[in-house]
Amino acid sequence: MAGQEPAPAGPREGNNAERPRKGDTSRGMVVVAHADDAEWGCSGTVAKWCAEGWEVVYVLCTDGSKGSDNRELTGPELVKLRREEQLNAGKVLGLADVVFLDYEDAMLEPSLALRRDLTREIRRFRPDVLICMGPTRQLSGNGYLGHPDHLASGEAALSAVFPSARDHLTFPELLEEGLEPHKVREVWIMEPDDADQYVDVTDYIDQSIAALKEHRSQVTEEEADYHMRRWRSSTGEKVGMKYAESFKRFKLD
Repeated sequence: MAGQEPAPAGPREGNNAERPRKGDTSRGMVVVAHADDAEWGCSGTVAKWCAEGWEVVYVLCTDGSKGSDNRELTGPELVKLRREEQLNAGKVLGLADVVFLDYEDAMLEPSLALRRDLTREIRRFRPDVLICMGPTRQLSGNGYLGHPDHLASGEAALSAVFPSARDHLTFPELLEEGLEPHKVREVWIMEPDDADQYVDVTDYIDQSIAALKEHRSQVTEEEADYHMRRWRSSTGEKVGMKYAESFKRFKLD
């Protein structure tokens, strides 16, 4: 069963009951495969949301146990290190919570078990907007083929949003945990070829880069700064922004 970690902002609730909404506060959830995926893909948007008072939660599907070429690190050591890095990045951004599902890195599949675990978190945190990775391989460029864990996390997240989180007869055991159905209003898929939603992250680029730099096992500070500025400026040029992040946006209401 999935393992979970306390939030950087404070203690987790003691059970699976739904978290009450604070007034009119909007809620966001980001579902990714690995620690650092969200920092690369949407941390400027997340920093903006947090600054505007949103409650934002990360859900990481894998334990990150494979992502290193350092022969001196064992898998368990890497798991602990990457978890600490993600929690530190969450503090930089102002996340409300970070959830670690702890599926084995590099082996992720869009299974019913993963779908149920994501459905549980959606029903518990009740996000208005959910950001996830794309479920299909993009072959429009050179140098990167796409990680199979990314594809699996995207497919499982979309399937959890619709219809699993919505329908009370799907995973009825979640009702026994006190988790009522929830309809996510919007889904945003990170960095698709056919983006139709652009977020100006110019005011948050430094915070976004600072969060990425916390992933010291994955990227140097120089690489983080160079690649993020180049990537975000390239995206921004398409829509007249200095730095931007792009998404494919689906409205579900």
